[in-house]
Amino acid sequence: MPIPTYDRFIEPVLRYLASHPDGAVAREVHEAAADALRLSEVDRQEILPSGLQAVYKNRAGWAHDRLKRAGYSASPRRGFWKLTAAGQAFAAAQSEPLPQDLLDKIATSHLDVRLRSPLSAGGPSVDSAIETESPAASPDDRLEAAIAEMRRVVTAELLEILSQVSPAAFETIVLDLLHRMGYGASRSDLQRVGKVGDGGIDGVISLDRLGLEKVYVQAKRWQSPVGRPEIQAFYGALAGQRAGKGVFITTSAFTPQAVDFAKSVEGIVLVDGMRLTGLMIDHEVGVTLRHVKVPKIDGDYFE
Repeated sequence: MPIPTYDRFIEPVLRYLASHPDGAVAREVHEAAADALRLSEVDRQEILPSGLQAVYKNRAGWAHDRLKRAGYSASPRRGFWKLTAAGQAFAAAQSEPLPQDLLDKIATSHLDVRLRSPLSAGGPSVDSAIETESPAASPDDRLEAAIAEMRRVVTAELLEILSQVSPAAFETIVLDLLHRMGYGASRSDLQRVGKVGDGGIDGVISLDRLGLEKVYVQAKRWQSPVGRPEIQAFYGALAGQRAGKGVFITTSAFTPQAVDFAKSVEGIVLVDGMRLTGLMIDHEVGVTLRHVKVPKIDGDYFE
């Protein structure tokens, strides 16, 4: 039998996680969903055209992504899924099977990766929080939308991963990114110096071989927004180094006051979590990009 589309995986993933309130590793959920959908061993051997993953695991993953976007589930750590309190309440309140209209709305959700209220009885309705795809969208529109959606998913996953790495590892990732972006003639020109008493400096980039021109970096793996005091302290640290250029990078965001201060002085660039992950995707740091060949008629050939 053909493997069901990913929307059919939503309910088995939801029900399995509801029966495991402490959460479960993703591979267990994959198998439980496959069992619930009665997939054969032949079905489970089917691989995506890319050759990177089994089809049923990929579709179970997308089903969980939809539950996450709805606020019903989360990934406390890599490869581990757990329903939120709203998800547990939602599962308990819904009869089996889920109504098709509700299932369709969850499956076609396109929520922004920034946190929103869960689609629970106490939160906004499904209609107000979920946008459905337009059936009239052209193939080009659908392709662009698919690429944008996959980028949003990868962005969310990157933010989750970055929030869990050690401060030292995060500083190294930032320097790897800056090198990929063209800073420093070689990777050795970017050095991690972050330590206790570092004066707010986590990395130094030598822009020339002699080290006459340098850029100083502060990389902070934070959850709360970075405020003006932190940017002022960084500016002071730059002054202490007699430096004219600095980059402050965080996994979170910057307050308007922090942004205004950075604009009022010269030589400071702010990079928040969304911009950071976008740069990591564009420069393939911790991310691989696959090339898709899209056919298009060559009008010049036929003239």
